[in-house]
Amino acid sequence: MEKFIPDLGVVLVAAALLSFLAIIIKQPIIIAYIVSGILIGPWGMGLVKNIAFIESISHLGITLLLFLAGLCLHPQKLIEMFKKTAIVTLANSAISFFIAFFLARAFHFNFIDSVCIGLALMFSSTILVVKLLPTTRLHHEKMGAICISVLILQDLLAIAVLALIHCLNSTESIFISFGVLILKLCILIALLFLFEKFVLINIMKRIDRIHEEIFILGLAWCFGIATISNQMGLFHETGAFFAGVVLARHKISLFISESLKPLRDFFLVLFFFALGAKLNIHLLKNIILPAFALTTIFLFLKPWLFKKIFIFSGEDPSFSKEVGIRLGQMSEFSLLIALLGLELGYLSQPAAQLIEVVTILTFIASSYYVVLKFPTPIGTTEKLMKD
Repeated sequence: MEKFIPDLGVVLVAAALLSFLAIIIKQPIIIAYIVSGILIGPWGMGLVKNIAFIESISHLGITLLLFLAGLCLHPQKLIEMFKKTAIVTLANSAISFFIAFFLARAFHFNFIDSVCIGLALMFSSTILVVKLLPTTRLHHEKMGAICISVLILQDLLAIAVLALIHCLNSTESIFISFGVLILKLCILIALLFLFEKFVLINIMKRIDRIHEEIFILGLAWCFGIATISNQMGLFHETGAFFAGVVLARHKISLFISESLKPLRDFFLVLFFFALGAKLNIHLLKNIILPAFALTTIFLFLKPWLFKKIFIFSGEDPSFSKEVGIRLGQMSEFSLLIALLGLELGYLSQPAAQLIEVVTILTFIASSYYVVLKFPTPIGTTEKLMKD
């Protein structure tokens, strides 16, 4: 802990200086956070070496992000949006998987590596998309509802993939282990709604005018349910999201969402820093060609696929194009799949590094394009800066 505080100070100073420079030269500040990790992390100047601890703390930001995403979605609205986006999401994920799989095989990765690469590159980033959506669009417009619906479906699919990979290491049948996890998820959701209906709603009626208590209650609900979910083998992110959905039926959810945003943004700075710091530039020479090939193909392919499938489902072409571009990158779950596969021995080091590099490159490229083209809270011009 004594070492963490100086490291945190160095991280924040570097992130603040580079983000200020990014604003001056009109560049996306998310890029500044990633670059600060590359420059002062263990593979750069080595000023910060305890990346594992910073990364573990930064995952609080992901948990908060999914909680806030859940707060935007009333259960009835969530079901309606799932009906509209399920085919689009599943079709895009399936096509992305097969393209990534066959490209990996073309670059001579073995079958298991190729499967893991395909699974990792199916998803879009909840963190990046939500971060770059103006609050008005996120809460009140169709753009936000569609993006969040696709992302949540992908997140649930990613959690299923993570659970499936984890079950491969189980002594029981993979189908039994996976079935047990699905049953646990259904039980968790049912208990959350029952607790909200008979207990939580009465607590909230008593404190709905005390802002500090609402803030604390929101945090306690988010991380309490996330902890229970993780103990059940369902991951922190799953519990946090459904904890948010349960609260979304209350008018107080918007206040909780707005009050937690600064805390979420602080942890996300650490997440993007850790993302850059993990990039081992010494290993890049082994996977640079397939990394750039996959990055280039997916930066064009994924937005195009989303656009075409949304148009086919009846959406307006310009709307479909913007949704596709906003969803046109890899996901933080890509990194989790790479990490889990590597830890369990199913994924080789070069394949894991390939997933990390492609994810980081698509984060950077997608951030640039979205910030320079569409309204975002961190726009580089007054016209595009919308909170």
